Amino acid sequence: MKTVDTDLNQIKSIFSRVMIKLSGEALLGNKEFGIDSDIVDKIAIDIVNIANNNTEVCIVVGGGNIFRGVAGASQGIERGTADSMGMLATVINAMAIQNSIEKHNIPSRVLSAVPMQTVCEPFIRRRAIRHLEKGRIVIFAGGTGNPYFTTDTAAALRAAEMNCTVLMKGTKVDGVYTSDPIKDKNAVRFDHITYSKVLSDNLGIMDASAISLARDNSIPIIVFSIHTNNALLSIIKGEGKKTIISN
Repeated sequence: MKTVDTDLNQIKSIFSRVMIKLSGEALLGNKEFGIDSDIVDKIAIDIVNIANNNTEVCIVVGGGNIFRGVAGASQGIERGTADSMGMLATVINAMAIQNSIEKHNIPSRVLSAVPMQTVCEPFIRRRAIRHLEKGRIVIFAGGTGNPYFTTDTAAALRAAEMNCTVLMKGTKVDGVYTSDPIKDKNAVRFDHITYSKVLSDNLGIMDASAISLARDNSIPIIVFSIHTNNALLSIIKGEGKKTIISN
């Protein structure tokens, strides 16, 4: 028979090293463009709380609040150039998150797939792992460093490279639904769903390549609302609304 301590230890092992995927839009708040510092500080506090709970934290952030590559391409910018512009936007967001985190005396490092040594470190896998082992929060910027790949795919890729135990996708809704709950009041939320179901039903919570990469590396994905107070800490404690994507 399991004891409470056994269950708690199991939960802690599941969340020993997590990858948090934040969309650029999560940093907007009520703004139409840019960064809402109050929202960033709120998210940073939640991240700091789980880091203080003996969880090693990796973060990948998008850049849609500043520039979205696909949108730029639709306006006539060459796709490779547009995606490169989007990668630069993620560096700005990563630095904003780092600044908020370090207000709480937690060390962090920004590692970019697009080298820019004057503002952050280049992504080197062994260096990133060493930062984690030293208790630093690692923020990955620049996506994968290649055009045609989204930051969702970058999050799944870095989660696999860093041997993360789970990928936590923070969105504006509290899980995966049968359809967009903002547009469809009859949408039903899943507590648990398989990778294959997400792909076959084209639910669109993440890119198909990201879902496939997580599936192939047996990394469960937890989808939750980043705007819920203490959302990350609640999930790590086994609470809160969420959807688990796994086998």
